[in-house]
Amino acid sequence: MPDNRCGDRQRALVRRTIGYTVDAVEHFIGLLAGRGPGPDLDVGALAIAAGADPDLDPGTWLQELDRLAQGVDSLESLIHRLFVEERFAGNTTNYYDPRNSLLHQVLRRKLGIPITLSIVCLEVGRRAGVALEGISMPGHFLVRPMATDHYLDAFNGGTLLDLAGCEALFRTANQAGPDVPFERHLLTAAPRRAIFARVLQNLRAVYRNLGRPADLEWVLRMRLALPGVGAEELIELGHTFGQLANFRDGAKFLESQIPRWPQHTELLQYAARSLRAQLN
Repeated sequence: MPDNRCGDRQRALVRRTIGYTVDAVEHFIGLLAGRGPGPDLDVGALAIAAGADPDLDPGTWLQELDRLAQGVDSLESLIHRLFVEERFAGNTTNYYDPRNSLLHQVLRRKLGIPITLSIVCLEVGRRAGVALEGISMPGHFLVRPMATDHYLDAFNGGTLLDLAGCEALFRTANQAGPDVPFERHLLTAAPRRAIFARVLQNLRAVYRNLGRPADLEWVLRMRLALPGVGAEELIELGHTFGQLANFRDGAKFLESQIPRWPQHTELLQYAARSLRAQLN
C-alpha cells in the first residue's frame, strides 16, 4: 500500500525546525546521530541543501515529493510521472552547477545529476510502495527495482538498462577500455550514509573548482560526520579556513583532530604549522 504520510521521526524533527534558525551543519550531524542507517534520503538531502540555502523550508519539498507520488502504483507509472509528465532530466548543459546537487533545486528546476535524480526516484518510489534501491556504480549512480536484473538511469530519462547496458555506461562514464573488467560487484547497493557522502563529494568538487571557500567549508564539515574521511579532507578543511582568513581557527581545528586521527598526526601538525605561519 502506498505510504504518503510524513509522520516518521525524522520528518517530525524537520518540521519542528521550521520557523527558527538552526545551523545547517549541526542539524545534519544531529540527523546522523546513532548507529542506525541515518535519516530518510529526502530528509538528509534537504538537510545538506540547507547548507547552501539557510532559508530552505524542508516541508515545502517533502510535500512536493508527496505530490509526485500521488497516483503512482508501479515502476512504469513512476517513470511516466517523473520523466514524461514532470519532465525531470539530467542537466547535460551545465553538469557542474551546484544546484544539481541540492534536492530542493532539483525539485524546483527538474534538472539534476544522476545521484540527486535517483534520490527523487527513490523517495517517490518509497511513498508509492515501489521497491527500489540506490546503486553506486563508479562514475554514475543508478536505481534498481528490487528483485529484478534491470537498472533505472534517472539521468537519461528513466531508461531501463540490463547488465550489458550498465557495462556500456560504465565504460563511457569512466573512459574505461575493454581491458578494465566489469562485474556485478560494481553494481552495489548504497546505504543512506554512502549516498549522503557521495552528494557531499560532488558539492566538494564543484565548490572547490568554482573557488567558493565559504560553501566548501560547510560541505567539508558535513562530510566529516560520515564514514570514509581521510587526512585529505581534514587538511582541506583547515586550508579552507585559511582561505577565509581564519588561519588560527584552521590551525586549531587541525590540531583538535589529532586525538581522533592519530595515524595522521604528522600531516595534521605540519598543516597546522603552515596556517599559523601565515599569522606572522
